[in-house]
Amino acid sequence: MSRIASTFHALRERGRKGLVPYLMAGDPYADATVEIMLALVRGGADVIELGVPFSDPMAEGPVIQKACERALAKGIGLAQVLAIVRSFRAHDANTPVVLMGYANPFERYDQRHGAGAFVADARAAGIDGVLVVDYPPEECEAFAGGLAAAGIDPIFLLAPTSTEERMREVGRIARGYAYCVSLKGVTGAGHIDVAAVAQMLARIRMHVAVPLAVGFGISDAKTAQAVAADADAVVIGSRLVQLLETESRENVAHKAAEFMASIRAALDAAGRPVAGG
Repeated sequence: MSRIASTFHALRERGRKGLVPYLMAGDPYADATVEIMLALVRGGADVIELGVPFSDPMAEGPVIQKACERALAKGIGLAQVLAIVRSFRAHDANTPVVLMGYANPFERYDQRHGAGAFVADARAAGIDGVLVVDYPPEECEAFAGGLAAAGIDPIFLLAPTSTEERMREVGRIARGYAYCVSLKGVTGAGHIDVAAVAQMLARIRMHVAVPLAVGFGISDAKTAQAVAADADAVVIGSRLVQLLETESRENVAHKAAEFMASIRAALDAAGRPVAGG
């Protein structure tokens, strides 16, 4: 059982919902990412999605686009991201880490270091899952198979516009969890229709057996709590990135832990019975 599968199994056993923060590697400070990751875990994160900087992040809104630009300007590429995860693993051997990014950096890594180098180096670094935004399942079976053979979960996006056929494809090869996009648009966009999300998740569960994590547009504890009523986990990215981008180097990790703790408390409160009930 992978670290991601074990984590979701433990959450189910305890009647809890997963909390998955997204952090852009190298932002807002190149030397603070490991410290922020550890702070997110202290605040209650169950899985960490670590963004791989890329110059054309097509699914991202302005907040994460700017974070990509800042990280790239600091010289953060996939090699540096792998080094960050290795450093994190020296302090935390249990929390799953998922890389989230676009095909170009992963393909370029293998071009530079040899076929299969990324999968081998990701495994050695302690990475648990990889979500490549622009890799639909039907076009990356070899890549997904290589990940799975190395014990790394291939994770895929599903959206309100996903067809039944796409859901079946994801259900066939996905491991770990499926990332369910809550709305039509880019990260950080719009207001979530919680009822529509619940309907979407019900459709997806007909074809996908792995846990379902919902992201895009979840920016506060109230929304996270509402979405978690039907999801197995919530993903919070743009709001966290936005909160951290103006923090001082000295306070950035504390701010991350504080924000995570507020979301964790809301998710846990939703799962507790009302006193006297």
